[in-house]
Amino acid sequence: MKKISIIGVPMDLGQTRRGVDMGPSAIRYAGVIERLERLHYEIEDLGDISIGRAERAGDPDVHVNLRNLKAVAEANEKLAEVVDEVVKKGHFPLVLGGDHSIAIGTLAGVAKHYKNLGVIWYDAHGDLNTAETSPSGNIHGMPLAASLGLGHPALTNIGGYSPKVKPENIVLIGARSLDEGEKQLIKEKGIKVYTMHEIDRLGMTKVMEETIAYLKERTDGVHLSLDLDGLDPHDAPGVGTPVIGGLTYRESHLAMEMLAEAEMITSAEFVEVNPILDERNKTASVAVALMGSLFGEKLV
Repeated sequence: MKKISIIGVPMDLGQTRRGVDMGPSAIRYAGVIERLERLHYEIEDLGDISIGRAERAGDPDVHVNLRNLKAVAEANEKLAEVVDEVVKKGHFPLVLGGDHSIAIGTLAGVAKHYKNLGVIWYDAHGDLNTAETSPSGNIHGMPLAASLGLGHPALTNIGGYSPKVKPENIVLIGARSLDEGEKQLIKEKGIKVYTMHEIDRLGMTKVMEETIAYLKERTDGVHLSLDLDGLDPHDAPGVGTPVIGGLTYRESHLAMEMLAEAEMITSAEFVEVNPILDERNKTASVAVALMGSLFGEKLV
């Protein structure tokens, strides 16, 4: 029997809107364990990683453009250790967030087990900022940059090594809100991106076929980092940074189903579920439904 280890990361320090720390609870409440057990997986719920407190203006070592750096880095170190152990046991790590800064820890725990880890970043945003380019100082806008080895050493060296991933092994899907520094970095590093423009022109089937073919030939494992704000706010209202004009519920299910058929995803995280901003736990329920498709649920 295939084994999945669930790790909750109630992180809300990578950004400023309260409530996203309740994401893992909301996803569990929406029935993730039962859903995956019905697909004949053995589920181990490892509970939640503990998160430190927010930094105050008078604290020593406060970085103006890296909000809550110390607490975010410490939580990600803990997460990296747990994910590392899960992979060593031969289980599939499924991480529930929390804001997207937790991807730094997930990737740090996973990438050491692969020579060429691929990453699918399913998100409205690129998350490719550093302290120098970030308009906000929110670390949830930096995890992909940090995983590429760009940014503050406290973030880039999580797990004791850097970088975690190569730019040519990344595919961004659903991008529609990129800062100037991120656009520049994407061009400079040659990162593959499917913006909403490309998705509308090509259709989701073609986008996923190309993504799967591209990663299959160059990687030995693929991590899926799915931010619920990749979906349109109509389908996933409970996120901190909604951007209209996003991926539909149907397109997202198709993407997950195609990844399930390709049998290429070796770890995953679902992040940025914020129940305070949600409508009757709709976004957590969408996250669980997408996990169902990713892990092989079929309509007939």
